[in-house]
Amino acid sequence: MKKELKKKGIKRRKWRKDDTELFVLSLPTLCWYMIFSFLPMFGIIIAFKEYKLAPGGHGFLYNLLHSEWVGIDNFKYFFTSNSFGMLLRNTVLYNLAFIVISASVAVGGALILSNLRNKRGSKVYQTMMFLPYFMSWVVVSYFVYALLTPEKGYMNSIITSLGGDPIMWYQEKKYWPFILVLLNTWKGMGYGMVMYLASIAGIDQALYEAAVMDGATMAQRIRHITLPGIKPVFIIMLILDCGKIFNSDFGLFYQVTGGIPQSLYTTVSTFDTYIYNAIQSTAPIGKTAAATFFQSICSCATILLANQIVKKIDNENGLI
Repeated sequence: MKKELKKKGIKRRKWRKDDTELFVLSLPTLCWYMIFSFLPMFGIIIAFKEYKLAPGGHGFLYNLLHSEWVGIDNFKYFFTSNSFGMLLRNTVLYNLAFIVISASVAVGGALILSNLRNKRGSKVYQTMMFLPYFMSWVVVSYFVYALLTPEKGYMNSIITSLGGDPIMWYQEKKYWPFILVLLNTWKGMGYGMVMYLASIAGIDQALYEAAVMDGATMAQRIRHITLPGIKPVFIIMLILDCGKIFNSDFGLFYQVTGGIPQSLYTTVSTFDTYIYNAIQSTAPIGKTAAATFFQSICSCATILLANQIVKKIDNENGLI
């Protein structure tokens, strides 16, 4: 091996003290991923088995290994269920709306804040917009309930004071796509803006000074300097978001809607809420595992597909 490297003119790099320090620093993260990400992947075989408890009080591994192998029967059950089409539609369409609207709002907000002359005011606005990101959906759900509760909610109070009829918000499913998109945008726009503001701060200010000297307007500076400067970050965020298309924020869809009442089931149910309800019921664990495995495969496929499309268009900004 050493002779081949010498023939090719490649010098074999020796392990140095800096490498040891970097390895030690990365060791906790490596252990975390090994324990919580790679080791549990052994459980994927549950999706291909009819998991049952064997008599004798044996442990999980014994029961798993001695359960009957059913192949793709669990996946067939999931794909042929009456809810599959509805769950696929809701999960994908909601996430597409989240990606488009959240990215647009985050970029637009970052451009506005970066061009404010009052920098102290900009910091205050940035902090106020970032605060909702740290709030739990459980807390948000109580605020939403205070606004939408049919009896004494603030929204119905305003509607009735204007002469309208109160709305049964938790029974009218036509309003919830707009409510969920609005809440997701409100809660996540602060985080997105911080990412783009950091990218804007890294752009060489000499470019802006030269553009001002040439008489460029603010719109021209944004178009020809700022937007190209944040494009790499925008593409990376877009690719990562594409990997979440088949997943949903459980807290948003379950907590905010009050546990998904039957009147809203066909509008706000997603794969994650379906899996949660299946775990709470008497459904076989193998069929539930098949649904989660399907999610994982689709998420991996979408992020790789998005990356390939980006590389075809702009090879320099590909993630992998």
